[in-house]
Amino acid sequence: MRPRKGSAAICSRCHQWAPGYDQLAERRFEFIPVWGFFVFLLYTMRRVNCRRCDAVVVEEVPWGDGKRTLTKAYMLFLARWARRLSWKETAEAFRTSWDKVFDAVEHMVTWGLEHRVLGQIDAIGVDEIQYSKGHKYLTLVYQIDIGITRLLWVGKERTIESFQGFFTTIGEEIASKIVFICSDMWEPYLKVIRERCSEALHILDRFHIVAKMNKAVDEVRAGESRRMAREGRTPLLKKSRWLLLKREENLKEEQRFRLRDLLRYNLKTVRAYLLKEIFQQLWDYSSPAWAGKFLDEWCRQTMRSRIEPMKKIARSLRQHRELILNYFRAQKLISSGVVEGLNNKAKVTMRKSYGFRTYRVLELALYHSLGKLPEPEITHDFF
Repeated sequence: MRPRKGSAAICSRCHQWAPGYDQLAERRFEFIPVWGFFVFLLYTMRRVNCRRCDAVVVEEVPWGDGKRTLTKAYMLFLARWARRLSWKETAEAFRTSWDKVFDAVEHMVTWGLEHRVLGQIDAIGVDEIQYSKGHKYLTLVYQIDIGITRLLWVGKERTIESFQGFFTTIGEEIASKIVFICSDMWEPYLKVIRERCSEALHILDRFHIVAKMNKAVDEVRAGESRRMAREGRTPLLKKSRWLLLKREENLKEEQRFRLRDLLRYNLKTVRAYLLKEIFQQLWDYSSPAWAGKFLDEWCRQTMRSRIEPMKKIARSLRQHRELILNYFRAQKLISSGVVEGLNNKAKVTMRKSYGFRTYRVLELALYHSLGKLPEPEITHDFF
């Protein structure tokens, strides 16, 4: 490739025309393969003497970006395929290297974050996922509006500072207009939300509540099963864990018969299971007032059950009563079900590549898969 005769070069700093200075050695830019053949663009880069920048700099070319050896079109091409395949599979399919795929994704994510328009954010959901052994977590913040769901923020570790970083990024003006926030009952999250979004309706994650209740039922079952084994009694609770944790409609026919037989016994585990099943009726209510009455009555019965793990759940629900009822005040339109679905997609992104080498690579992969970032326009679309 050669520049048009008599044409002026463009300064790569101020993006304006500038007089030429000299030429550099010929550079090779890798383009999208055609019919399985490698394609390279060979071009002798010029330097310009830019008076605006008061410096001698390399010219700007429309097909390249800085010192990268891949053309913009090829980076976009690889980045789009890297959403469908793992990065290693993408590199193998197009006979390139993993590092070049990483470079393409990094370029696209960086460009997308710089040109992303946040706009009006009505609802957000915050949660954490484990990304490595040793209790290493990521704090993920999603936009969960009815019309759009996307990843807004990836924070390293599950800390107050990481969550504060999200509000610092979006700014006070956007944060003040958030209407709904979904989170779990982790106290640092609750504290940050009270400080930064005090006017938003804070909705507690119903899926975490059910998960904690299942954990309490399983704790009762395990304790009672050990006690029955020590006393030499019939092991009624043996292999009954999933009978008690699954929803009844998800049980197989033989499991339903076994559960029906188990419920005839006066066991602590059976009473805990019945309390858990009764609690599920809470989500059928539409009125916050009636839901509140049901919740109060359930907590009162549970506190009289003498089953300590269930009493612990009841005390926690009483403490967060208003936040639970906010789910009904929001007319049940906003829930963390969307957040759990996006978390599953994030886990698939990590599992697809069998883990990532560094936190930076993981951050780029999550933004690339879930961020719905804008892409630069190119002359020809190859994918």
